[in-house]
Amino acid sequence: MPNAIYYVSYKLKKGKSVPDFLLAAEKLNNEFISKQKGYISWKQLVAGDTWADMCTFETMEDLEHFLEVSRNPNETANAFYSFLNLMSCKQHLFSVERTFE
Repeated sequence: MPNAIYYVSYKLKKGKSVPDFLLAAEKLNNEFISKQKGYISWKQLVAGDTWADMCTFETMEDLEHFLEVSRNPNETANAFYSFLNLMSCKQHLFSVERTFE
């Protein structure tokens, strides 16, 4: 079964500190995301003022379960979300078709 990727792009709220944002992301990853079934990795990407998260899970089922449990964010998730301009978020779910390494 192919891996599944959750890809979301967004912008930070004006005036938010990038170092503080990165610390909030690391805490969220360490305390919650990395503990989810099927978790493989979380990559944070940036181009100018646009950020993107690319979370990889073993299966689409694992990714869908992660999204379901994420619907009720805990304090750590809310701290991370406080940096995001939620109106700028665009999310996609992908199945990995091929990998070149």
